[in-house]
Amino acid sequence: MTIGEKGKRATASASEDPRARHEAVGTRTTIVAWIAGAALLVAGCDDGGGGAEGEGEAEAEAEGEGEGEAEAEAEAEAEAEGCAPIDGTPDLGAVLVVDGLDRPVDIQSPPGDARLFVPEQEGRIRIVKDGKLLAEPFLDIASDILTTGFGDERGLLGLAFHPDYAKNGRFFVDFTGDASCNGDGGCDTHVVEFRVSENPDVADANSAAELFSQDQPFWNHNGGGIAFGPDGYLYVGLGDGGAGGDPYENGQDTGTLLAKLLRLDVDGGSPYAIPAGNPFAGGGGLGEICAWGMRNPWRFSFDRETGDLYIGDVGQNDVEEIDVAPADEPCGQNYGWSRYEGSDSYGGGGSSGLTFPAFEYEHGFEGGSVTGGYVYRGCRMPAYAGTYFYADYMHERIRSLRWDDGDVSDTQEWEGLAGFGVSSFGQDSDGELTFADYFGGAIYRIAPKQ
Repeated sequence: MTIGEKGKRATASASEDPRARHEAVGTRTTIVAWIAGAALLVAGCDDGGGGAEGEGEAEAEAEGEGEGEAEAEAEAEAEAEGCAPIDGTPDLGAVLVVDGLDRPVDIQSPPGDARLFVPEQEGRIRIVKDGKLLAEPFLDIASDILTTGFGDERGLLGLAFHPDYAKNGRFFVDFTGDASCNGDGGCDTHVVEFRVSENPDVADANSAAELFSQDQPFWNHNGGGIAFGPDGYLYVGLGDGGAGGDPYENGQDTGTLLAKLLRLDVDGGSPYAIPAGNPFAGGGGLGEICAWGMRNPWRFSFDRETGDLYIGDVGQNDVEEIDVAPADEPCGQNYGWSRYEGSDSYGGGGSSGLTFPAFEYEHGFEGGSVTGGYVYRGCRMPAYAGTYFYADYMHERIRSLRWDDGDVSDTQEWEGLAGFGVSSFGQDSDGELTFADYFGGAIYRIAPKQ
């Protein structure tokens, strides 16, 4: 979207006291998330008939035909791939994939691989294979990690497979280390590369090679999301360092990696190189920085068809935000924290040069802790192609919207997907979406409601 243009907000009741994510622990219904969360119908009329109204009808008819053609094309592609697409826009529900997990925080799959890899916060990566949870972890680094249970933001937080994983066996994890904790509970963030062993279901635990570590002043706002973009670079999300209100003003400080989205070339150097297109590759800030002004970008993802980047950034007191960067400009944005919280002024400093959220919603009835998700590109439900699914962790709700070149539409809350503490979403090899229920220790698939 245009820099300086304020995003769209879903208004909500403020009947509840707003609380920042990750700053208290309670029961399932009151826990403040550790991890991290109408369209106007304009009718024209013309006394002479035709005119604006006729043009509007013609435009609507043309738009409907275009959508129908796109849906038919998607269905044809799905049939060619051996998938049985479902007509129309069915109501959605959750289908259990597997349970028996301990605090699942992410779901990833190597390109073209039918298995699901599920990091558990305690420090293990589990594999779901042929619908079953394998007993032996893919990777166990629990001895290197500090986490104290439900509500703690520290631990094993993210996983990403190299785009050429099938050939090189490389994957990357993001975790907070046990040996690096300070008196305020801050434990260094570590991003480490591993490789698979000769057994495809077991990693080589001795292959660890650290890309970098970052000191964390407090226990919360560690970020943790990592993903490869369509450009082949590794993106890493880091929060502002924690406490509340960005006490060290890391959001606007381009001399620290905190409160940033990083972009690293893990194929161009050892342990990595700085992509030439990074905004500070030539100086003026740390070269690793892709975008800045983030409070806690817990989960982000790339649309596998368009390459657009979607970021769920957890708010402070009032606003949860979803930021979108177009595929041709993933880096260079200042998302405003802590000068702004969403599109609300927060710490001062003005709005010049800021990129405001593509979409935001207020704390209170609507929630208070966003979990970023994925754009649906599966074959089973072609009518939902291009729909972005996300969640609010505190209010246990899954919602969706469509983003098209700065315009947001089709915002919806799915009643059939309510009641889950969604820590993360996943996207399988077919583009179907899954999500992790942190409290229930289970993985579910989003599917037509039965």
